[in-house]
Amino acid sequence: MTEIFDIYTLIFLVLAVVIAIRLHNVLGSKTGNERRWDHIPGKDKADKDEKEAAEATDNVIPLPGAAQNPVAEATMTRSKEDIEAVLDKHAKPGTPLREKLKALIEKDKNFDPDHFLKGARVAYELIVTSFAEGNRNMLRDLLSPEVYEGFSQAIKEREERGETVDSSFVGIEKSEIIDAQIRGEREQVTVKFISSLITATMNAEGKVIDGDPKKVLRVTDIWTFARQLTSPDPNWQLIATEGAK
Repeated sequence: MTEIFDIYTLIFLVLAVVIAIRLHNVLGSKTGNERRWDHIPGKDKADKDEKEAAEATDNVIPLPGAAQNPVAEATMTRSKEDIEAVLDKHAKPGTPLREKLKALIEKDKNFDPDHFLKGARVAYELIVTSFAEGNRNMLRDLLSPEVYEGFSQAIKEREERGETVDSSFVGIEKSEIIDAQIRGEREQVTVKFISSLITATMNAEGKVIDGDPKKVLRVTDIWTFARQLTSPDPNWQLIATEGAK
């Protein structure tokens, strides 16, 4: 009886593998690790139009204070205990920051400081590396129009001087929320980043005129991200930058 069972089991396993392979060949697969912010050039105008339409909905940097599905916002609820537990990680009881974060969570049911910081770290690295590379397309998706204009102008001036930047992002040592506000229908979150990178600017002759290609630089930045509460667009954008005081 055991031998018969083993034979049937083997047959079913073989059939399952064959079916799986055929489905994979027909449907393809996704790993779940695709970078949705990649900009892949279209083969022709049709590809370009399709890409731009897809980017309008899929090119989202994951700053999860916004709902991935706006419909879910109306049904998402968290207990008072859950909210307090999340707040404990980011602000001490009785501090202005805690009250601001609490007010933001009450206004935006899907905002989660933990998830937001993870996404903010991704955005920070992308923006820093994209600026060094002069990647305007990437920056346009991540920055507010005003901030993008400043970044784009700096890149243009660098290009006109024939300068290039050799930069390697080492990593983020620390990131923390230091402020949160609701201004009208816009929510804003300010994050302090302490990061390490290697960067050097070369002139047209290839001579280093700023930085050091062999030295790790420790940088502190204070960045503010924002999104419209009433917008179905889940994107957050960088609206302000400043150095540490």
